[in-house]
Amino acid sequence: MLNNREEDIDMNQLTVSELLELKKFTFHLIITKINGRLVKKEERDSAIISDGDEVIVLHMISGG
Repeated sequence: MLNNREEDIDMNQLTVSELLELKKFTFHLIITKINGRLVKKEERDSAIISDGDEVIVLHMISGG
C-alpha cells in the first residue's frame, strides 16, 4: 500500500529511496513512514519496504 492505494511493484522488497526514485517523488520536503513508523531522511537508503507494508509519502507544502 502506498498512500492508501494498493500498488503492484515487481520486487519483493526495496528501500524507501528506491521507491521515491521509482515513483518519481522529487519534492524537497518529504515525510516518509513505513507501517506508521517515521523514516528519517538519513535512513531512507537502508529502510526496507517489504511486501504487505503500508507506506506513506507526504509532500510538505509551505506558503503564506
